Amino acid sequence: MKKFHLLLLSVLSGLLFTIGWPVNGFPGFLFVAFVPLLFIEDYVSKNKNSFSKFSVFFYVYPAFFIWNLLTTYWIVYSTGVGMILAVAANSFFMAICFYFYHFTKRVLYTDKQAYFVLIFYWICFEYLHLDWDLSWTWLHLGNGFASYHKWIQWYEFTGAFGGTFWVIIVNIFIYKLLLKLKALSDKKSIIISSSIVVSLILVPLIISFIIYYTYDENPKTVEVVAIQPNIDPYNEQYDILPEEAIHRILNLTREEVDSLTDFVIAPESSIQPNYNIGERIWESEIQYFRSIDSLEVFVNNFPDLTFVIGASTRKIYNENEKISSTARKFIDSEKYYDAYNTAVFIETSKPLELYHKSKLTPGVEKMPFPKLLKPLESFAIDLGGTIGSLGIDTEPKVYNSLNDSIKIAAIICYESVYGEFVTEFVKNGANIIFVITNDGWWGNTPGHKQHLSFSVLRAVETRRSIARSANTGISAFINQRGDVLEETKYWVGDVIKHELSLNSKKTVYVNYGDYIGRICGLLSALFLLISISMSFVKRKNI
Repeated sequence: MKKFHLLLLSVLSGLLFTIGWPVNGFPGFLFVAFVPLLFIEDYVSKNKNSFSKFSVFFYVYPAFFIWNLLTTYWIVYSTGVGMILAVAANSFFMAICFYFYHFTKRVLYTDKQAYFVLIFYWICFEYLHLDWDLSWTWLHLGNGFASYHKWIQWYEFTGAFGGTFWVIIVNIFIYKLLLKLKALSDKKSIIISSSIVVSLILVPLIISFIIYYTYDENPKTVEVVAIQPNIDPYNEQYDILPEEAIHRILNLTREEVDSLTDFVIAPESSIQPNYNIGERIWESEIQYFRSIDSLEVFVNNFPDLTFVIGASTRKIYNENEKISSTARKFIDSEKYYDAYNTAVFIETSKPLELYHKSKLTPGVEKMPFPKLLKPLESFAIDLGGTIGSLGIDTEPKVYNSLNDSIKIAAIICYESVYGEFVTEFVKNGANIIFVITNDGWWGNTPGHKQHLSFSVLRAVETRRSIARSANTGISAFINQRGDVLEETKYWVGDVIKHELSLNSKKTVYVNYGDYIGRICGLLSALFLLISISMSFVKRKNI
C-alpha cells in the first residue's frame, strides 16, 4: 500500500462520518467510519520503520478535519475566524485522541490487538470535552443518532455515551471481520465474526424498539404555547426598540392563549436593553423595565399563566458583596457589575424569578482561559447581545409554578447540548423542560436543525417532555419518547400550542449521569500513564 492510499482512506473516513451525521445523514455509516482509520493505524504499526513516530496523527487528521468542516461549516455565517478555529482545533483533539490509542497499542501490545483502548480513549476525550473552556460537544458520536431516536431509547440508561460506545465497538468488530475476509480465514471464524457484528447492531435496536413501543407517558398534562417571533438577529434584534419586540411577541401570544393555557415560552434574549437611550436591564429594578411591565400586565389577565422569556440582564454588586471572576468595572465608578443571559419567570401574584445561563458558549459568551486571555476579551466572537464573559448561576435552578405543583427547567440555547448538565435540573425536581434559544445566526443551514435534534436526545435521556421556543430557528414540542409532535418552519413568525405530559420519575441516566465517561476517563488515565512509563523503560533499555 502506498502512502497516498493512506490519505485516501483518511478522506473516505471523513466522508463516512459526514454522511452518517444528522440531520440529513444516515447513522448506519457511523458504524464503519472508523474502519479506514483502523486500517491506517494497523499498516503504520506493521511498517513502523517506514514512518515517523507521529505519522498516524498526520494521516488521520484529514478524516477529522473533513468531518468537522462538512458538518459544522455553518459557523462561518456568524464568524469566519471562529469557524476556522473550531474546525481546526476540534480536528486536532480528535487526531490526538486516536494517536494516544496508537501510542498505547505500540508500547504495550506491539502486534497484539488493543482495540478496546480506543473505546476508553475516545469516550474519555468526549467526556473531558464537556467541561473545559474550549468545550465543543457538537460532534460527540452519541449525538449521531439524534434523527433516529427510535434506535436509542436505551439512552435513558446510558446517555449519549452509550451511543459512542456502540459506534466504536461495532466499528472494531467490522474491521476484524474484514481482516478475516482479507486473510481468507476459515468459514467458521468468518460466520462467528459476522454473527457478532449483526448481533451488536440488531440487539440494541430491538431493545430500543421494545422500549419505544411500550413506553407510556403520565396522563397529567399542561398546555404550553411556544412563540417564534422571527426577529432577524443581524438586522433587527439589537436595533429595534425593546417595546416593538415585545409587541410582536404579545401579538403572537394572543392568537393561542386562553384560560386553559398554563405556560407561554418566548426565545432567548427576547428582552433587550434600549441602547438608544442608554437604558439597561438592572436586576435590582427589573420590574420597572417597560418590556417587563408590558408582560406583567398581560399575565395579570390570566391568573394561572406562567410566562417564561429570555432577557439580557445586569447586576450591580454592593460594596460588601463578593465580586465574581466575570464582573466588569464601571468606567466612571469603582463599582462592578455582571452581565447575564437570563430566563425570566413571570407569574401573577409572585415576584419575578431569574435563572442565569450556566453553560456558556466558548468565544461568544465566555472568554476561554480568562486569566491568560483577559486582555483579549473585547475581541470575543460577536453572536449578538453582550460580548465577553458573562456571569453564570452556579447551580441549576428549577422554577416552581402553579402552586408549586409543576417544576420547570429553563434551558438556554447551548445548554441543551449537555446531557448530564440537563439531568441536574431533573434531579432538582423538574418534571418538564423548556428550551429557549436563538438559532438564526447560522442561516438556513443544518446548524439550527441539528440543535433541535439534540433536544430529542435530552427528552429520551430524562424522559421529560420538551417545549422549544426559537427566535429564528425551529420551535417545537417533543414528547418523552423523543417524537417531535409539532414544529414551526424556519424563518417564519409563528405560534404553536400543545398539551405536554409531565413526569416525576428519574431515569438511570438522571440518577448516575455520565458514569460511562467517568469510568473510561479513569481507565484512559491508567493506560496512558502505564504507556508513558513503559515507553521510558524501553528507551532506557535500548
